[in-house]
Amino acid sequence: MMGLLSVAIVFSILILVHEFGHFWMARRVGVKVEVFSLGFGPKLFSFKRSDIEYRISAIPFGGYVKMAGEEPTEDRRGERWEFLSQTVGNRLKIIFAGPLLNYLLGFILFSMVFYIGYPSLTTKIGELLDGYPAKESGIRTGDKIIAIDGRAVRNWEEMTEIVHKKTGGAISLTLVRDGKEFSIKLSPKVKEVKNILGQKIKIGLIGIAPSEEVENIRYSFLESIKFGFLRLMKLTTLTYQALWRILTGGLSLKESVSGPIGIFKLTASAAKLGIVYLLQMMALITASLAIFNLLPIPVLDGGHMIFLMLEKLRGRPISRRTQEIATQAGLAFLIALMLFVSYNDILRIFKK
Repeated sequence: MMGLLSVAIVFSILILVHEFGHFWMARRVGVKVEVFSLGFGPKLFSFKRSDIEYRISAIPFGGYVKMAGEEPTEDRRGERWEFLSQTVGNRLKIIFAGPLLNYLLGFILFSMVFYIGYPSLTTKIGELLDGYPAKESGIRTGDKIIAIDGRAVRNWEEMTEIVHKKTGGAISLTLVRDGKEFSIKLSPKVKEVKNILGQKIKIGLIGIAPSEEVENIRYSFLESIKFGFLRLMKLTTLTYQALWRILTGGLSLKESVSGPIGIFKLTASAAKLGIVYLLQMMALITASLAIFNLLPIPVLDGGHMIFLMLEKLRGRPISRRTQEIATQAGLAFLIALMLFVSYNDILRIFKK
């Protein structure tokens, strides 16, 4: 029950932020907002303030902002406060503001995770593997790596990321044993593996496995902002690379994409582990939501932006009939995609 409640709260926050982006920018450029709704369908609760109706609607996990003069079929007076009477640039700003706020929220949440601190495996060595340079160089279990080539390392993830990039020449490890520092030079063994995108890459390995020692890793305020930004950039790059690999057949859609069911399950699991895990999951979802929403698919914000860019190039709007056909095709595609990934989510859950 708590897991379901956590999922509902998380998605309500993410949707609220997204719709607030549209709402805020519409008000900023002078468009009249008639309705701000959290949820779809029948109205459960509402109140009016400054001629805007704020609603809670029956169907959660969605929401919308209703602006004056946004439907081509509406009778319009040509007033500046009507959405379709605005310049293409202002309409683009309104549409783009929703995904932008989701993206900025991802940055804030990632930075919060680094600042609050998160449990991480230390660089203490728990096992040495036969046939690899670490064991042959005299390193022992219980030793702790504190630097590589003079660069300090704070956790296992950071340390392995550096080692994996070392595919040529020797590296210098600074370790601590029984309270004393010492250094060892060794050459990583190069191995070809498949990365998360299914691509064959070469990585350096020294043949060590972590111990079970865990500590809370925290960063300063400025470091947290830096690492929050870098984590967001890494996620963005990885997401677009994965999308490209899926489109070109290099990556399986079935194995690499999770739908609403999978996301709900992961969010509920993160909530049970603690606030830091939940914040990290929220950051991943909100950033992914922003990226997905900007894809050039009719129905999504990215599709609306494409229509507006074409309108700017042509000097007149795309015909209503063309937009309707494209929107219906986009909707059909998204429904088919959601059904496909949800089916795979269910199969994955029952296999466990």
